[in-house]
Amino acid sequence: MKNFLLLSLIIFGILTCEKPQNEASEFTESAAEVGGYDSLLAAETGADDYGMRRYVMALLKAGPNRDQDSTEAAQLQRAHLDNIKRMAEEGKLVMAGPFFDDWEVKGIYIFAVETIEEAEELTKSDPAIRAGRLIMELHPWYGSAGLMKIGELHKKLAKKSI
Repeated sequence: MKNFLLLSLIIFGILTCEKPQNEASEFTESAAEVGGYDSLLAAETGADDYGMRRYVMALLKAGPNRDQDSTEAAQLQRAHLDNIKRMAEEGKLVMAGPFFDDWEVKGIYIFAVETIEEAEELTKSDPAIRAGRLIMELHPWYGSAGLMKIGELHKKLAKKSI
């Protein structure tokens, strides 16, 4: 019985102790250091309360005009890649890449824009679209705001530039 009373007093003491204010704020800072919420990063990336944001996903499909000779096709591809690089540098394109199979969809873009109309304006700048070699199918998409930082990470991984 004596041990039970002593244990009860210890538990009661632990439960009724208040943490000093500075300890609570240290806990909050510690949580942020190990991956907790970062309000500045959220604002910078346009994140909502779920860490997400609106994008427009573009499916790049084979267009009706794919009969260019190899030289012209190579020139269009170079201009297409230059356009990708420009849009990425402007912060309008956060991700792009081709598919490796023989699917009708040749690649994807993820535009960091809110509307289909904004994405349509960006697609008009692509030489491969203008030539009819590619067409784009655009869809509003909701994804992680962390994609806004993928370009910075990619620069640290790539030995060569497109």
